[in-house]
Amino acid sequence: MSGTLALTEQLIARASVTPDDQHCQRIIAERLKAIGFACETIESQGVTNLWAVRRGTAGTGGPLLAFAGHTDVVPTGPLEQWSSPPFEPSHRDGKLYGRGAADMKTSLAAFVVASEEFVAAHPKHRGALAFLITSDEEGPATDGTVKVVEALQARGEKLDYCIVGEPTSTRTLGDCVKNGRRGSMSGRLIAKGVQGHIAYPHLAKNPVHLLAPALAELVAEHWDDGNEYFPPTTWQVSNLHSGTGASNVIPGHAEVLFNFRFSTASTVEGLQRRVHAILDKHGLDYDLDWTVSGLPFLTPRGALSTALEQAIRDETGVATELSTTGGTSDGRFIARICEQVVEFGPPNGSIHKIDEHVEIAFVEPLKNVYRRVLEQLVA
Repeated sequence: MSGTLALTEQLIARASVTPDDQHCQRIIAERLKAIGFACETIESQGVTNLWAVRRGTAGTGGPLLAFAGHTDVVPTGPLEQWSSPPFEPSHRDGKLYGRGAADMKTSLAAFVVASEEFVAAHPKHRGALAFLITSDEEGPATDGTVKVVEALQARGEKLDYCIVGEPTSTRTLGDCVKNGRRGSMSGRLIAKGVQGHIAYPHLAKNPVHLLAPALAELVAEHWDDGNEYFPPTTWQVSNLHSGTGASNVIPGHAEVLFNFRFSTASTVEGLQRRVHAILDKHGLDYDLDWTVSGLPFLTPRGALSTALEQAIRDETGVATELSTTGGTSDGRFIARICEQVVEFGPPNGSIHKIDEHVEIAFVEPLKNVYRRVLEQLVA
């Protein structure tokens, strides 16, 4: 068994469901300390975060490349539906099964072993290596990476490059790298009416009827055209609720939950302003609360994406596609202190599913890609 695979299995065996790290970061930190990393644990509201740095011979003058990721995993779902216990790593048909196998304990193990091999080959590397690991990525993400970023900002620490180990590949290892992510903004809209008996509608005011034309316009609205890297912004209703449960009562209010996934072609303020304009045009009496869970970020082609594309091509022969599709990631926080942030990891077809797994044949090549990037950028 390769060292990368062995460490992956060691991490999978820890039931680190958000936000309980289950000492995964301690395992990682012990390996990093052994090769000269200074390791710091930053805790916040039950969340464990690891910041580890190994400075190069150039000191603060050399480039700093950080590996970022998360030790937490989503809940398993019904245990009886798993073919094998989710926290007991198992091999079947060339695959490693276990919760977190793809998202993202294989990437974490590959980060560590790649760094060990790199330091052994380049003990006097010029640039610096760092790890930013959290146990709060799959949860609220309020006490994880964002807290480490805030601490680094307070110290004046910046990163030159960051690779987030999210499972970005689709059909085969290396076919997709994320060089940005869309922003996410949610709204909770309460349309107000007057409750009454359904037989006397003239004595009531049905908020569902009042809301419907505005809702139709919001659905049909063209928010933007996207740009070279991002698809057009989308607006989707996630929940619509109204009424008392009785069939003879006109409701007094209607609640709509919705979400924007937006690109750098739009702004938070601009989207909010347009929604309010549509609601006001239809004369609605309403309350609307906004929550921005992440701003879009984009890394144009540069030294990091070029190095990663070259490493993938040399290791796997695969031509990489840069993409910004999918959900949010902690890259949105790291982009505040790092101009070049990309995400790369194993195929994502089984993430969050029953019988999550990773192809064993991809484990060593993933580690090798990470090592090749280190050799290009910080040696």
